[in-house]
Amino acid sequence: MPFLIGVFFSFSEFFIELINVLVETNKSHPFEELESRNFTESLFKMSKTIIAFLAILFAGIGVATYLNMRHFSDDPDSTSNRSENNRLNIFSPFDVNPALVDSKIQSQKKDHTINDFSLVNQLGDTITKADVTGKIFVTDFFFTTCGGICPKMTTQLQRVHKEFISDPNFMVISHTVNPKVDTVEVMYKYAERFEADHTKWWFLTGSKEALYTMARKSYLVVPDKADPNFDHGAESDFIHTENFVLIDPEGRIRGMYDGTNPTDVSELIQDVYDLKREYGFDD
Repeated sequence: MPFLIGVFFSFSEFFIELINVLVETNKSHPFEELESRNFTESLFKMSKTIIAFLAILFAGIGVATYLNMRHFSDDPDSTSNRSENNRLNIFSPFDVNPALVDSKIQSQKKDHTINDFSLVNQLGDTITKADVTGKIFVTDFFFTTCGGICPKMTTQLQRVHKEFISDPNFMVISHTVNPKVDTVEVMYKYAERFEADHTKWWFLTGSKEALYTMARKSYLVVPDKADPNFDHGAESDFIHTENFVLIDPEGRIRGMYDGTNPTDVSELIQDVYDLKREYGFDD
């Protein structure tokens, strides 16, 4: 802003000096005194118009610059890339790819929330819906022996985890799709590998049916068992996806992201900040 003010005064001084030169030049012809006076008055009127125009121009530029700096950033990880009034969409089964939604709820257009559940985390604690109600959390489905997209996804979740590690209103929840292999002990070691705070990032396991039901009927991220793409081979009990799902404190889906894409995950981080504002969780 000081730079813009300086530019404005520099332009103003330039036009005033130009007018003085023109006036002095015109005074060198005494026989045109009347015309000179009229000419001078016209120049001063013009100068006032020009200066007023410049004032409006630079004021507008200044305001635009301030708003841009306040609400936007060249850094994709910035928390200031949104208006403070930005509100995330609420997703229902009707809004999602039908292949990923149970046929019984595909037509549901509103009021979708995650179902009750009871699973076990890497500490051996039983976790239910009551433990996450009132919190913002991000969830995904993976398995510890996956050598493909899972390490990429977990690395991206690590970014999200570290961004909000001190926030008591935020959590990360990862579900295994291979509960036969991913025991509590295995999940604990996996959590350690990715430097997870065990109180803020839960790795959940349970029965195959319970995990599948959560993926398909709550988070809307896996195809039906009859789908030819359902079988993930001997590695896991059902197909897992690259999707991260953002859940609000009321258990509603507020965003879905490609967990292998750093740009998508940056968008997710920004969305979490928007949800924090919406629910009054700002630091």
